[in-house]
Amino acid sequence: MKPKPPPPASGGPIADVPAARQESLIEYPSLFPIKVMGEKVDGLVHVITLIAHQFDPAFDASTIELRESKGGKYLGVTITVTATSREQLDELYRTLSTHPMVKVVL
Repeated sequence: MKPKPPPPASGGPIADVPAARQESLIEYPSLFPIKVMGEKVDGLVHVITLIAHQFDPAFDASTIELRESKGGKYLGVTITVTATSREQLDELYRTLSTHPMVKVVL
């Protein structure tokens, strides 16, 4: 049986990082891509765009990327928002994922 190595003297790689930085590795503000998937129906992209504007008033809809599923039943929509805080991103994810037209948010 091998002996366990001693713990690092500093208490670990994140011990010296302030608590606020440990919660999020994202530096704010920054451009943040979010992938949203739903059935390919009229209005899906419009709904996603409206929600993006709620959380990022400067959201540029011309940056939206669309990708259909192989069978054409689903649509992947990538939006890139300006993330200003973890709270903003959490609420944006919550709002998108609870919308009835949205199946998955990544």
